[in-house]
Amino acid sequence: MDPTSQDLFDIIARRHCYRGPFKADPVPRNDLQRIVQAGLQAPSGCNAQTTTFVIVDDPALMAAIADIVDRPVVRTARAMIVCCIEHRVVYKDKSFGVEDCAAAVENILLAITALGYATVWLDGVLREDQRAAQIAKLLGVPANREVRILLPLGCPAEPVEAKEKLPFDKRAWFNRHAAAPS
Repeated sequence: MDPTSQDLFDIIARRHCYRGPFKADPVPRNDLQRIVQAGLQAPSGCNAQTTTFVIVDDPALMAAIADIVDRPVVRTARAMIVCCIEHRVVYKDKSFGVEDCAAAVENILLAITALGYATVWLDGVLREDQRAAQIAKLLGVPANREVRILLPLGCPAEPVEAKEKLPFDKRAWFNRHAAAPS
């Protein structure tokens, strides 16, 4: 097996959600750009590239977002990546904004892990109490886009390992789903 492939599989295995505090170490803009570039390289329906990002590293904006999303992981984050989707029809009557965003975010999560940082995918909390709209207004996100995912990141202050996943044979099968009638 190609050693780079093995590195990728190791990164996938190590990827985890981190909700703990972050160290005070800044995240260099060069790293933030590399991380978001990984997201930009993700596939998108009809190559419409409907996902956009706002990279936040300004302390005042970070504090304002933490006031909106009052979570310890947001309060101690050293940077944030705000993922925005556009619900634009790109194929017949279909929009792939959510799928495009999810693919981009997975690439970003792997890049964050590869560079030694940590994050957590925040989505549900943004859909309560108009939080997504408040962040969109704060960051000047156009009205035709929706703030969908927030990724607070930094150097983890506490060690965390990836949670154990169910074994292959509980979630994947060849040729037929295990629950399918014979």
